[in-house]
Amino acid sequence: MSAEVTIEKDKGRLEILKKIEEYEKSGRFTEDVEDDPPTIPLTPDKVDYLNKKLSSKFWMKFANTLARRHINKLIKNKQLIIKEVIGLENYINLKRTGAIITCNHFNAFDNFAVYKAIEKHVYHKELVKVCREGNFTNFPGFYGFLFRHCNTLPLSSNVSTMKNFVHAVKTYLSQGRQILIYAEQAMWWNYKKPRPLTNGAFKLAAENNAPILPFFITFEDSQIMGADGFPVQEYTIHILEPIYPKKELSARQNAEYMKNTNYQMWKDVYEKTYNIPLQY
Repeated sequence: MSAEVTIEKDKGRLEILKKIEEYEKSGRFTEDVEDDPPTIPLTPDKVDYLNKKLSSKFWMKFANTLARRHINKLIKNKQLIIKEVIGLENYINLKRTGAIITCNHFNAFDNFAVYKAIEKHVYHKELVKVCREGNFTNFPGFYGFLFRHCNTLPLSSNVSTMKNFVHAVKTYLSQGRQILIYAEQAMWWNYKKPRPLTNGAFKLAAENNAPILPFFITFEDSQIMGADGFPVQEYTIHILEPIYPKKELSARQNAEYMKNTNYQMWKDVYEKTYNIPLQY
């Protein structure tokens, strides 16, 4: 009779879960719970948002090739499990329309899951993603390399850089590209509830007359235990109907309207999937 192997739960993960519980109670929904690298200010000369340089194009293609291989390896090794994709037709109908994709942010791999769900239909093959400044300027190793070269649009504390960021968003949307933005802002590990949304993604959509395409990922324990002592989660990716700005509303009003609608749609999926009312 073989003894069952027990993996001790990672202390760092347990601390993060405790921190999430505390932050939820005090309504600090947009604050980071992870020990992310400190931010180094991003100046305009350090980022080529539109990949105009030959060197940028080369590293972008190379990084995306590595990223696709890495995602497939994660899936093969059951470190990333996509159980089901619901509502793919909502993306297919918009695949050549500039749009802002929103998604709940609960795992470092959730953007891989979003990409994998739509991989066969992504216009220009690559999904554009907004990331935090520090992840672009100061994240180490392989993932830092991906942050810098995999079609990312880093935010910046530098005003001039942000002007270039806004121009890049406008350009990509006009080209029919989709841009993934985490409107909850911070990543809360394995947090199932939708959190109150920040304004940025919806402001960009409204100012560019672009729709919001909400994704919401629900998840459940799999039979596979991760190296951190917690079960690997099985994802169900819900691609919801697009939210279009209304002609009769101003940009500010549209941003608020799309934000509130997005939140309500996520709330509905959460309550229907888990069969519990959303409560903080």
